[in-house]
Amino acid sequence: MVTLTRSPWTVQDSAKLYRIGGWGDPYFHINEAGHVAVAPQGFDRRSKGIDLYALVRDLQARGVQLPMLIRFPDIVADRIKRLCSSFQQAIDRFGYPGVYRGVYPVKVNQQRHLVEEVVKHGRDYAFGLEAGSKPELLIALATLDTPGSLLICNGYKDRDYIETALLSRQMGQETIIVLERMHELTLVLEVAQQLGIRPVIGVRAKLAAQGMGRWGSSAGDRAKFGLTIPEILEVVEALRAAGMLECLQLLHYHIGSQVAAVSVHGRAVREATRLFAELAHLGASMCYLDMGGGLGIDYDGSQSTAATSQSYTLEDYALTLVQTVLTTCQENHVTPPTLITESGRALMSHQSVLVMDVMGINQVTVEPVPEIAAEHPIVQAFQDLLRQISPETLVADFRYAQDLKEQALRDFTAGSLTMGERAVMERLFWNVCAELQRVAHSSDPTSPIREELDHLLASIYYCNFSVFQSVPDSWAIDQVFPIMPIHRLDEEPEQRGILADLTCDSDGKIAHFIGENGHTHASLPLHTWDPDQPYILGVFLGGAYQEILGDLHNLFGDTNAVHIQLNPDGEGYRVVQVVKGDTVSEVLRYVQYNSEDLLERIHHATEAALQAKRISLQEAYSLQSHFEHNLRAYTYLR
Repeated sequence: MVTLTRSPWTVQDSAKLYRIGGWGDPYFHINEAGHVAVAPQGFDRRSKGIDLYALVRDLQARGVQLPMLIRFPDIVADRIKRLCSSFQQAIDRFGYPGVYRGVYPVKVNQQRHLVEEVVKHGRDYAFGLEAGSKPELLIALATLDTPGSLLICNGYKDRDYIETALLSRQMGQETIIVLERMHELTLVLEVAQQLGIRPVIGVRAKLAAQGMGRWGSSAGDRAKFGLTIPEILEVVEALRAAGMLECLQLLHYHIGSQVAAVSVHGRAVREATRLFAELAHLGASMCYLDMGGGLGIDYDGSQSTAATSQSYTLEDYALTLVQTVLTTCQENHVTPPTLITESGRALMSHQSVLVMDVMGINQVTVEPVPEIAAEHPIVQAFQDLLRQISPETLVADFRYAQDLKEQALRDFTAGSLTMGERAVMERLFWNVCAELQRVAHSSDPTSPIREELDHLLASIYYCNFSVFQSVPDSWAIDQVFPIMPIHRLDEEPEQRGILADLTCDSDGKIAHFIGENGHTHASLPLHTWDPDQPYILGVFLGGAYQEILGDLHNLFGDTNAVHIQLNPDGEGYRVVQVVKGDTVSEVLRYVQYNSEDLLERIHHATEAALQAKRISLQEAYSLQSHFEHNLRAYTYLR
């Protein structure tokens, strides 16, 4: 194994190694004890933050088992404040005559406590909600009680959806129905006439401008949602014919999620504002411009245009949108609209941390192999190679070692290599790889095989979690999240590892980690595992999408979730809410198993075994007791 040779090791070295200063600012840093600290309202000279490791140990003492999801609602409040303040500063700077009204897309994280936090902390800013389905619309209607806030209705709609949205206007909600398909216009007109309610209508446009990265294709001519320019003109004429053109008041567009460059936002909003102006000139009562999502976060801390990063600030984003809309409206002689964004990832990502403990480790064994008089030439070739490795021939030596191993396997299958010789060969192969890794790290940090060797020799850290339940985007779309130990950060990490979860699926692992300048690494620096001491890792910036996308692979359910809030004086914290994770009985119910029925079946099976004298009475009682206990237990390991 390679040892990262810096001595003495400091917390500043760990901060640099895990790049926490980039992706963690301003909410996460490493304190003097070598623990990750969380400052829900941002770090300043007066705030030392909450020691995350101490918090976890405190929660464990309260009976909350790992893995657990720790949520910090104060971070949600701070994100809303920063977003709205950035737009207000831009509006003040350019003398923009309109206002900003943000909305939170409920789909990003529908957990009740979080939606309620958005509404609560958004009241001072008239912050609203966006619904993309009937269930989300019902959540929004029952939760949103902020005067002046907007309720944006996106997504595919049927008659029930539209009736509910229109009736909500009678309750005082500022509900706007955004047309995604032409068919929805017919429904809106029919329902509006039937109910006698004048709707406020928006149209979602398919812009030519597109985003970038993984979600760039969600915009453009072949986007899943939205209307083409000819279809938007059809909407205008249909509303004019119905005497309802003044109901068309909003233009919406979306250029994809996690846009890494602010120039992309600028191009899109200019095109959209031109379209907004044209609709106003056609007679529509245009007063809202919904610029959708796309506001990114910096997952890797590189402040670059990589897909895992973001090369602009909140202030840059707001200034670009406000100035571009104002300039374009002035050029086209229309009144600047109320500005709307649907920022979800940027609001929610930072607010939760998944913490999990390491249950075990599997290491590649590298032990010295004494020189032997080998009968087989491949064994001798490996011995010769081990003696002659040099920095100048690293790549060639590694490829040669791989070729020798492949040839040895062919020879073993053909019967010309004995089992003993194969064992020696394999030990020599790992010795060669370890020496190549040592030389690569010490002499050539840019060697093209360094990353490959790090991954090949990485230890497997078995962790108490499910990738599919807690970080599904890591598996599904190779999303890279910041991951690091939350303690021992005043110690030098001596291993490189990949993370394996508890599922019996070969995909149940994380083998992509943040690196420099938007690049990823195939292994993570970690500390030597001691089975007698806790070793706890944190997965950060996963508060958006991950909770609601999680699935029940191997029937591992929701983790325990804890809501932590700062005390009013900024010192210390309160455990506001503990949401217990799924029990075995609960996840079995999701797949249509009844716990009482299962218990009855076990009872009958043990009675039959007793009658056949295959089991003792004590064993039968023990089996039934264990079965019943496990039905009530957490799905994860103790």
